[in-house]
Amino acid sequence: MENHGNAKERDHGAGVKALVEKLGREQDLSDEEFLALLRLPDAEALFAAAREARDRVYGRRVFIRGLIEFTNFCKNDCLYCGIRRSNQRAQRYRLTKEEILECCKEGYDLGFRTFVLQGGEDPYFTDDRMADIVAAIRALFPDCAITLSIGERSRESYERLFAAGANRYLLRHETADPAHYARLHPPEISLENRLRCLRDLKDIGFQTGAGFMVGSPGQTDECLLRDFRFLQQLRPQMVGIGPFLPHRDTPFRDEAPGSEEKTLRCLAIVRLLLPRVLLPATTALGTLDGDGREKGMNAGCNVIMPNLSPRSVRKKYLLYDNKRADGDEAAEGLAALRARMNAAGYEIVVDRGDFPAEEEGGIPHEP
Repeated sequence: MENHGNAKERDHGAGVKALVEKLGREQDLSDEEFLALLRLPDAEALFAAAREARDRVYGRRVFIRGLIEFTNFCKNDCLYCGIRRSNQRAQRYRLTKEEILECCKEGYDLGFRTFVLQGGEDPYFTDDRMADIVAAIRALFPDCAITLSIGERSRESYERLFAAGANRYLLRHETADPAHYARLHPPEISLENRLRCLRDLKDIGFQTGAGFMVGSPGQTDECLLRDFRFLQQLRPQMVGIGPFLPHRDTPFRDEAPGSEEKTLRCLAIVRLLLPRVLLPATTALGTLDGDGREKGMNAGCNVIMPNLSPRSVRKKYLLYDNKRADGDEAAEGLAALRARMNAAGYEIVVDRGDFPAEEEGGIPHEP
């Protein structure tokens, strides 16, 4: 007779396989089924399906983005963030236009064809200043994609930046649950406005990125379910997901970091939910685990964002404690990163890595 325990395990495995196949086939599950995937005792079938879904669209190619953290001034006071305006210990800085362009030049020479300008919501960088910077990058590097990650702005501001030559915009929604959002942010920052910004960006024509932290204070699996439902509705081209990591100079300094395992599950679920999405293995994941990038790739990721910022400021852009900014996290460590990815079975390519048009099999390039 068959051992009862083995039969139970086999039935459970068949159930998990059926769930994963359904998500891959229909890009949808019931609420209960999503929650079941988040709570699996073993997620290897989920990760394997996410890898297969990614490989069907992108193969084993990994796209690199050169991250330029150009200001750590921020007018906001988000409770989880190390560059919040109330943090008097932050060593503030702003890069000049010339310094930003020099970062782009160094990155281009290294093989980067996408530059990501990321910063706090710094009032110094008006529409005039940002449009001038974007236009200068576009003129000097016409074959490159320009991504902005500079927070909430008016629709008119986004339209002007798009007209200046920006292609993509990253604005993580952090959580789609209103009560949870209110726990993470001061009253003057609303989920309603964050979602308005994301819809405006998509409507204008940006390749738009949303995303969320995993394990932030007060987050439940039901919060994550709302994130999945929001992403289903928005259908962004990029999704950034990383673990919550505490910063010593914030109200959340004593909170536990987010779970690596749950972060990987969320990445895999989003890959199956949005098969063509550009999905980074984030610096936060690499900070939590030295092998985080490889684990992210094995959960369906296909983007890495090495740091192109001047070495003198990398340690000052601290959204959370112990952020990795050297070694193969740094742009100049690209050879080491390439070797690590090759060893894991992936190939870093010199490519803009645009979101693929649905009717095309490849990765299109915008004119």
